[in-house]
Amino acid sequence: MTKKDYYEILGLSHSANNNEIKKAYRQLAMKYHPDRNPGDKDAEGHFKEAAEAYEVLRDPEKRRIYDQYGHEGLSGSGFQGFSNFDDIFESFSDLFGDMFGFSSGRRSSRRRPTRGADLRFDATITLNEADSGKEIELDIPKTQPCDICEGSGAQPGTSPQRCDACGGKGQVYRSQGFFTISSTCPKCGGTGQFIAKPCKTCKGSGTVARKKQLKVKIPAGIDTGGTLRITGEGDLGEHGGPPGDLYVIIQVKPHELFIRQGDNLYIEVPVSFIQATLGTTIKIPTLKDSEDLEIKPGTQPNDVYTIKGSGIKHLRGAGHGDLKVGIRVVIPNKLSKEQEELLRNFAEISDDMVKDPSKSKKRFSLF
Repeated sequence: MTKKDYYEILGLSHSANNNEIKKAYRQLAMKYHPDRNPGDKDAEGHFKEAAEAYEVLRDPEKRRIYDQYGHEGLSGSGFQGFSNFDDIFESFSDLFGDMFGFSSGRRSSRRRPTRGADLRFDATITLNEADSGKEIELDIPKTQPCDICEGSGAQPGTSPQRCDACGGKGQVYRSQGFFTISSTCPKCGGTGQFIAKPCKTCKGSGTVARKKQLKVKIPAGIDTGGTLRITGEGDLGEHGGPPGDLYVIIQVKPHELFIRQGDNLYIEVPVSFIQATLGTTIKIPTLKDSEDLEIKPGTQPNDVYTIKGSGIKHLRGAGHGDLKVGIRVVIPNKLSKEQEELLRNFAEISDDMVKDPSKSKKRFSLF
């Protein structure tokens, strides 16, 4: 069976804006509402048709697909329309509330399953642990099924009973003109069940707050702000809904020697002005051990040497970052008479002494 054009169903042009689409649907929904047309199959068909057209044209992405590819494009994207009235009233509950001032009476009678809340846990690790990875044990406070009543909410030996106020539907109804007004059952709170003897441990909720121990593997290479998602370890869902997720947020402690930037590490090491002038070999600490670094003759203050592969392990892919070694040349502030004499002799025979800095053509920057 060929479907009608959605714009034609709502009596609109293809350039209609959102307000025009909503207004057109409201008029058709009022005209063909099932409670105004009891037993009229033709009106029911128009009601579903208008709802499907409104659902597509009010959504920018669905409307784009429909305008470009038609009904086949929507089917290919997974859109199937509405199978019953409950789905329509549930999807447009706010709109029907504005139209009639109350619930239409056609919505699903029981409370729908609700996904549990997500939980957050902040975990602090050292820089070494961030480089090598670590398995940590967490104590997570969360809602869990009550062990005494096994989640039923009723005392052991008893069970929840069907609510006699709403007949297990979770809703109570009253008629007003053409419409049936529904509201949540005040006795069972919409669950459709009534617990005559609540469990003393969980007070009838079926859940208790308790800490749960979890082992979480932190991958090597993670940095501050890295987030691990543990599916299904959040709070329990309601009315049979799935549990939420647990998000572990990582904080890496500052290191006493190294500064981290991405996967590279930075360290500043002191050398004497003699070592910087003549060159030398010094040991540089790394996260795992130490490395020999050759300081070249004539090394200047703030020169940077690179030790390849001695940084942080890459979070994605093999290998490590680098260790950047900044040189700080230490100038002695006290000299012995012999040292001072030797330096003065050195100054006299040196031809590269800076005697008039104002004549220097080389530009230096300290910052």
